[in-house]
Amino acid sequence: MAITVQELTKFGRVAGALAAGAILLAACTPAGLAIGAGASAGVAASEERGIRGAGSDTLIRVEINEAWLNEDFDTFNRLNLQIYEGRVLLSGRVPDQARADKAVQLAWQADDVREVINEIEISNAGALDDFANDALINARLDSALLFDGEIDSINYSTRSVAGSVYLLGVAQDRAELDRVFRVTRNIPNVKRVISHVIMKDDPRRVALPAKKQAGTPPAK
Repeated sequence: MAITVQELTKFGRVAGALAAGAILLAACTPAGLAIGAGASAGVAASEERGIRGAGSDTLIRVEINEAWLNEDFDTFNRLNLQIYEGRVLLSGRVPDQARADKAVQLAWQADDVREVINEIEISNAGALDDFANDALINARLDSALLFDGEIDSINYSTRSVAGSVYLLGVAQDRAELDRVFRVTRNIPNVKRVISHVIMKDDPRRVALPAKKQAGTPPAK
């Protein structure tokens, strides 16, 4: 089958993103990744989304982070970004609704975004105690999921915000997802668990035109 110049260009961008984005992948993508570029590609091949999907998600992450940085460093610093198969989950705290709305709008503008899930809270809170507690929750949860033999942890993205844990990714079945809930709730200081995980056979995983999954996105 012939490959077009556009497809070759896209493949090159994906490969470059996997290499250049290894640190970003480790920071806020499937639980437990703290590895180099070559290993990142190997792990990506084992994920439900595959190498192409992991690369596309990394490109989305780079685009959104760049847009947020160019818009407002404080907002960029306050927000968390989780991405799986073009589904983008935003969490964190900003002091006003205008900043939250702008962050969502900018997230929609990245190429290949299929859904934007807005879990941003409007609050001035952001104490050092919260940051330290969330960092500890994230570390403990990553480790617990990674070493649980009944959970494919590479298919999950997790993030704690003031003790609220947000889950994104793909579950093999309901039993696995229930186990992820139990593991997460057993982590000390977790207050609640908010899941946006979908099942392996969910129709939302089928490739759809960009920006159709959550209705009409904000106007550019």
